[in-house]
Amino acid sequence: MPTTLHTSNIKSLPLLHKGKVRDIYDIDDSYMLIVTADRISAFDVIMPTAIPGKGAILNKVTQFWLDKLSHIIPNQQCDLELSEVLPDANERKRVENHAMIVKKLKALPVEAIVRGYIIGSGWKDYQTTGAICGIQLPEHLQLADKLPEAIFTPSTKASIGAHDENIDYSQSVTLLGEDIARQVRDVSLQLYKEAADFALQRGIIIADTKFEFGLDKGGQLTLIDEVLTPDSSRFWPKDTYQPGSSPVSFDKQFVRDYLETLDWNKTPPSPELPDAIVKQTAEKYEYAKKLLMEQ
Repeated sequence: MPTTLHTSNIKSLPLLHKGKVRDIYDIDDSYMLIVTADRISAFDVIMPTAIPGKGAILNKVTQFWLDKLSHIIPNQQCDLELSEVLPDANERKRVENHAMIVKKLKALPVEAIVRGYIIGSGWKDYQTTGAICGIQLPEHLQLADKLPEAIFTPSTKASIGAHDENIDYSQSVTLLGEDIARQVRDVSLQLYKEAADFALQRGIIIADTKFEFGLDKGGQLTLIDEVLTPDSSRFWPKDTYQPGSSPVSFDKQFVRDYLETLDWNKTPPSPELPDAIVKQTAEKYEYAKKLLMEQ
């Protein structure tokens, strides 16, 4: 198994933000360094046990999609080399497979969620209202059914420890303005459709995903943060997919299912994960990356 990076500890750059998975460091007025660690969260609580290789996989998958989808929209990547930002070889070695240097952009306060299948909070909304985020859907859909067409269901960004809140398109217009809201919706659907078609050929169903966007100094919409990873998306194996039941996922649902068996109240401190759960979770992330990138 690869070595783990639960938390980065870069001394040569100021730490801007520590999220559930990512540590963000300041470089200068134009750039910052994002380190995707191996830690994992469940129920909005960070686990003390890291998943070996997870951060590097998420980083590689994001870079893969940023390159593959760059014809649709500009993204956060830049030409700076890690050695230019972290000249100390020991410091660089610790994070090199986990690190991405990105442009500084003005992040939008809306998460762009696209759903191609009905599951999760969308399924709960549909059972209650027959709709998701105000979008009316056909009657008699089953759990995990493919939707007639992909739908854009934005949410507001929550602070650490809080839950995102689903909103409808008109609320995204209020938050972003009509022009940017329309761009976000249209490009999100285009990104999802192209990625979902590609992934399906590789044996992966992308049931839904979350995109984030920022604006550069000229107001150009730009794709940021992680993109189409097993953490920001629901990846299902195509060969075992069966509507009417909750499909097996390539993501941390495996960890959540284990935690549900414990007498734990889903608040810190969280329990250590046993070796078997860690190993099987790492294998799921590695297998998803292999299907997408190595055929």
